[in-house]
Amino acid sequence: MINKDQIIERLETVIDPELNIDIYTMGLIYDIQILNEKDVKVIMTFTTPSCPAGPMLIGEVKKEIKVLGFENVEVEITFDPMWKPPAELRAALGI
Repeated sequence: MINKDQIIERLETVIDPELNIDIYTMGLIYDIQILNEKDVKVIMTFTTPSCPAGPMLIGEVKKEIKVLGFENVEVEITFDPMWKPPAELRAALGI
């Protein structure tokens, strides 16, 4: 059975087009729930509620997780809490 670490590896290939950093490192992924061998739920956010890359990112998340053999990938978008770059990312970006 596929585990969370394998899903994270796939999500690390999804690159945010504005910052050119993967969405997992950016802290956009809040939770990954493996519901069963066919179904996964991802709770994520965007850098802003009006993120123009949002639909593309959702599509990429679904595509990358389905590569692992899951049939149904639900992506829930939340802004609670609002996105804040992780400390490591802020340091890397010099902010």
